Amino acid sequence: MRYDIITIFPAILDSYFNESILKRAQAAKKITIKTHNLRDYASGKHLKVDDTPYGGGPGMVFMIEPLYKALKAIKRKKKSRVILMDPAGQQFDQKMAAALSKLDQIILICGRYEGVDARIDKLIDGKICIGPYVLSGGELPAAIIVEAVSRLLPGVLGKMESLQYETFSGAKSDVVEHPQYTKPADFKGWKVPKVLLSGNHAEIDKWRKAKKK
Repeated sequence: MRYDIITIFPAILDSYFNESILKRAQAAKKITIKTHNLRDYASGKHLKVDDTPYGGGPGMVFMIEPLYKALKAIKRKKKSRVILMDPAGQQFDQKMAAALSKLDQIILICGRYEGVDARIDKLIDGKICIGPYVLSGGELPAAIIVEAVSRLLPGVLGKMESLQYETFSGAKSDVVEHPQYTKPADFKGWKVPKVLLSGNHAEIDKWRKAKKK
């Protein structure tokens, strides 16, 4: 899987992408993450990527020309999608992550300020938001999509079977994973349920299914 992220802050997520699971996945060549500085595709002395909105109003809007040039410069794979991070987009969930994991490439556009020139609709395949709230930019939503999708790719997690029991996975996508416990079995009188210590896997499985929400 290749991720291409268009942003005016190309280094903003470097530390996150270079730790833990995503770092290992890149080292193992399971995923590639490439950030593109939108200002590299801007014209003029000041490399402007935004301007005031036609019709008036507060804030600045990303101009269509730099985005057009950036998207034209990114080499597209056969199974790819261009997605704009947008509060008005479809809300991201595990089902969507699973669908995106079937692609070869995801191109994510991170907006800022008051948004993006509406003519971007002619260049994208869809819009995604991560929740009913507004952030200052699309970089954090993009990182969430990268991680959620990458975890579903073969070889990214140590054991793929662990995905079977995860929250929002499986046939019932609204199910929350059962409670988890580890050592010690008794901490300040707070005890682990006896069934988990019994070694009876049939009963343990029954208990876990009953505890799922």
